[in-house]
Amino acid sequence: MEVKEICPTTAKGWLAEGAIMVDVREKDEVEELAYDVKDLLHIPLSALEERFNEIPKDKNIIMACRSGARSMRATGFLMNHGYENVSNMQSGILGWSEKGFPVIGETPQTRSKSCCG
Repeated sequence: MEVKEICPTTAKGWLAEGAIMVDVREKDEVEELAYDVKDLLHIPLSALEERFNEIPKDKNIIMACRSGARSMRATGFLMNHGYENVSNMQSGILGWSEKGFPVIGETPQTRSKSCCG
């Protein structure tokens, strides 16, 4: 089963159409720098197994983290639990903030590789 991936630009468009973003970073990471999006769930990867039922199955779901690695694992987990409309956002909040998309907090000075134009 192949995990679907989308870039931050596509994710932003999906959010405008009603998708839900799930941030799987830990609480301290989110307090430092957070996605500033309307439909956001914060479920740390460490709690996903106990809390994944909080994620609706009837909407497009965008899994996100810092760089895309943890959210990739989370996306696979959800797919294995019957979620069909779930995608991993490549480059995480690093790519999101690099695009100039809305965040709350200090953006990192390091630049990640851009995944799409």
